[in-house]
Amino acid sequence: MNASPAPQRPPSGNGANPVANAAPYLERGSRAYWRASLALLFAGYATFSLLYCVQPLLPEFTQAFGVSPAVSALSVSVSTAALAIAIFIAGFMSESWSRHRLMTLSLLASSLLTVVAAVLPDWHALLVVRALEGFALGGVPAVAMAYLAEEVHPDGLGLAMGLYVGGTAIGGMAGRVISGVLADLFGWRIAIGGIGVLGLLATLAFRSLLPPSRRFQPRRGVGFAHHRRSLAGHLRHGGLPFLFLLGFVLMGSFVTLYNYVGYRLLGAPFRLNQTQIGAIFTVYLTGVVASPWSGKMADVFGRGRVLIASLILMMLGVALTLSSMLTLIIAGIACLTFGFFAAHAVASSWVGRLAAQAKGQAAGLYLLAYYLGSSLIGAYGGHFWTAFGWTGVAGLIGVLLLIGLAGAVYLNRRERAAAA
Repeated sequence: MNASPAPQRPPSGNGANPVANAAPYLERGSRAYWRASLALLFAGYATFSLLYCVQPLLPEFTQAFGVSPAVSALSVSVSTAALAIAIFIAGFMSESWSRHRLMTLSLLASSLLTVVAAVLPDWHALLVVRALEGFALGGVPAVAMAYLAEEVHPDGLGLAMGLYVGGTAIGGMAGRVISGVLADLFGWRIAIGGIGVLGLLATLAFRSLLPPSRRFQPRRGVGFAHHRRSLAGHLRHGGLPFLFLLGFVLMGSFVTLYNYVGYRLLGAPFRLNQTQIGAIFTVYLTGVVASPWSGKMADVFGRGRVLIASLILMMLGVALTLSSMLTLIIAGIACLTFGFFAAHAVASSWVGRLAAQAKGQAAGLYLLAYYLGSSLIGAYGGHFWTAFGWTGVAGLIGVLLLIGLAGAVYLNRRERAAAA
């Protein structure tokens, strides 16, 4: 049998009821499990490709609009800042909306806005549309995490979440590589428009594949007092706030490296073009391997240990980027990328397991911190680049990762104490 009935549970405040809780899980290996995993892989692809397709184009914006690197990075930061706010709102809304409908509308709106951004003549108009695009995307990440935590059997959750995060890796790689190549051949406008069209195709695939929710039913009339109690419970939890901190650290470090390494590689002594830099960004594909692999390793060795190892690997990667040899720099980018996706896959699935109720809200808090890290640190890193060059950027990332490592050590001790 592909699925077995789950035991009856009382209502837990996550939008489910006894009837929904009695519905069978999506069991690992079943057709519905793989349809859900593939659908959310497409959702992850679309989210990261739409969000970060402008990242390799920052030097193009500097030339086209006459803005500084830090200002050019706002094309990424305004989207991630708006996304962080939208995710927080979506975490509340997800209890009273259809998961399927909310994610589909979010992907459709953000894809269309990306196409619009490609034809805008003014820098400030571009920033406004990029902010709207980030806000529109807010209905995907938190809801996707909640959907998996509710619908997938715990034994298969690590792999399913890893495949979703792997989809974000494919999207981040495709967004950077495809937009870099298209920008070299046809200009940055065609590059952004092309990513928007691919996002529309991914939305169609997602809509046709995702099974409807079986263990969740939208709740009507959920008041502010309920949300406030859930929020306070998440923030008082012994482990969840440290996972939120890790989300901030991981994404802030990751996006800062990718925001400014292009400036370094375009300049002396490397003087690479956008296509060559895009080819380097294929190291993103390591995330496709890292995400499901880390989920399996976490089941064997524990989540805390995998988090610690992933953060140490990221720190090694940052150190390698300080080299003057291109091969070592590429190796460093690959190490940081692998470590990031491994750590994010473990941390994001851990949130769903630790949150006893309001899983959508807990996922929203994690992703709020996650994208605030992208927005704040990603933009602020431009000042370090201007003042200190790549050494300053690497130093900023290194300090962040040390903070994250301290949080991972605490979570590991907590996990081992709970197991004992």
